[in-house]
Amino acid sequence: MNGGARSFGSRPGSDAPVSPELPPMLQNVMNCVRWLIVVALLCVPAQAAEVIYPAGSHVGLIPPPEMIPSRNFAGFENRDNGAALVIAVLPAEAFTDIANTTTAETLKKQGMTLETREDFPHPLGKALLLIGQQQADNQRMRKWILVVAASHLTALVTVQLPEAAQATYPDAAIRSALTSVAVRATVPVEEQLSPLPFQVSELAGFKIGGIIPGRAVMLTDGAANQPGATLDAHILIAIAPGGPAQSADRSRFAHEVFAPAPNLKDVRIETSESLRIGRQQGHQIMARGRDETTGAEVTIVQWLRFGGGVYMQMIGMARNEDWKQAYPRFRQVRDGIDAR
Repeated sequence: MNGGARSFGSRPGSDAPVSPELPPMLQNVMNCVRWLIVVALLCVPAQAAEVIYPAGSHVGLIPPPEMIPSRNFAGFENRDNGAALVIAVLPAEAFTDIANTTTAETLKKQGMTLETREDFPHPLGKALLLIGQQQADNQRMRKWILVVAASHLTALVTVQLPEAAQATYPDAAIRSALTSVAVRATVPVEEQLSPLPFQVSELAGFKIGGIIPGRAVMLTDGAANQPGATLDAHILIAIAPGGPAQSADRSRFAHEVFAPAPNLKDVRIETSESLRIGRQQGHQIMARGRDETTGAEVTIVQWLRFGGGVYMQMIGMARNEDWKQAYPRFRQVRDGIDAR
């Protein structure tokens, strides 16, 4: 080919290659394909943010920008400006109680000045939103309280915004987060127990009745996550700083912290003695009492375990007729608790 000849597939006056001419039918097909690709791209939504559940919680949401899961409570926080969003899971009947009893007057007694109260449209069901101001830690807080009635629980979400955070979180951002509140039906047991500062390796057939992150867990024969039925066999395990350093003071201390359920009456301590729990010093109290409503007789055991500048309190209770089966299970739970 001489230097003046054009190579096949190039435009006149250009060296750029071009595709050979397609037959009309194929051109129509290719045009349709391109159109479908454009439509498909337009219809693909931007990647949506995902609901995040605090460890062990049945309730989660899409947190406002720059809020991360808290290590100190069930919820999210922005440590730089002090903003916090706290999630609590309550029994299903709590929604009606809160809606009927929460007024400007009752909130004022708690230090909150109510600005608005509104029915809040929510995908989960009926919801109530309260917005106001509260003085806390020598600063003015803007506060949001959302109460949502889900099928088997009530979700309570509280947002606190110090003045320094209010520009970062306008009303639209908070409402968007509250609208995203979601509920999951099940939570793995290991995840539910993960916020505790100790390991519970043996449940002895009990269900998790409730957890206070970083502090305590209730195990029960009653409905899971509904720790209201006092007479179901149950055991509370809690940890707290302190405890007497001297063994001679432990019996007195055990009596001081002994706290059976408040709806019991005629509670009387029958035995009180020191014992070792695992490799640590401990103390045991055995007591009896009666249910205030039904008069049913119950037996109560309290174990304290001391060491490392903290003490662990374990209180188990069951009806007298159930005690023979419940007590060995309480001991299984007790002996299966270890430090993390």
